[in-house]
Amino acid sequence: MRHFFQYSASPLYAQAADAMRERIVKGVWPIGMRIPSLPLLSKEFGVASITIRQAVQLLKEEGLLQPEQGRGTFVKAKPLVHPQMQVVSSLVALADLYRELTPRLIPISEGIAKPKIESDDGIPAPKYHLLRRVHSYEKQLTSVISAYIDERIFKLAPKRFRNELVIPVLMDLKSVKLASARQILTISTAGVEAANALNISVSAPVAEIRRVFCAPDGTVIYLGELTYRADFIRLDMDLLA
Repeated sequence: MRHFFQYSASPLYAQAADAMRERIVKGVWPIGMRIPSLPLLSKEFGVASITIRQAVQLLKEEGLLQPEQGRGTFVKAKPLVHPQMQVVSSLVALADLYRELTPRLIPISEGIAKPKIESDDGIPAPKYHLLRRVHSYEKQLTSVISAYIDERIFKLAPKRFRNELVIPVLMDLKSVKLASARQILTISTAGVEAANALNISVSAPVAEIRRVFCAPDGTVIYLGELTYRADFIRLDMDLLA
């Protein structure tokens, strides 16, 4: 398995822990099972025994593994199951979905910033207010977002924008008119910044979503760049609809 590990910048013990955690999640290692010995795992993963020992210690701290003197290491529990977010394809459905969600919003930074607006996105606003934060559900960090909001619109409800999800607030502002709303989803891997924000390994699978909302005059009034843990996103499509 060494060739799988060499493409990530994450520490080897974290990558080994990810592989072992996945086996627990999928039931390959059921609760109560004694996992293979450190030498066997070291050989299988192509890493040093100290690396496996560090990975086991990490999973022990998470409450997933329990070493027992003279008997080996046993699977104690599965990771907590957090809710998944359904990917929807209409703005109204997205706003309704977000009204039902009550994530904990963890601020990272805030201020005036200039987003990267592509030529086909629309016309840049004079100034954007950036809210960068992490969303957390049931103690699980699920997504990190950079929300660029037209400063003129942000000033209409600054308290709500800071304390609520952006899209329902935009939809509630009667003076704000939308002419277009695009969403692009890309399956990718976590960079260093996203990995640190979500407490996942660098190169772990993620879903990146880019949202661009424009006013009738073509001004980009909202640009959202989101990175979700891949296991938080659920895409369920009715192909006969």
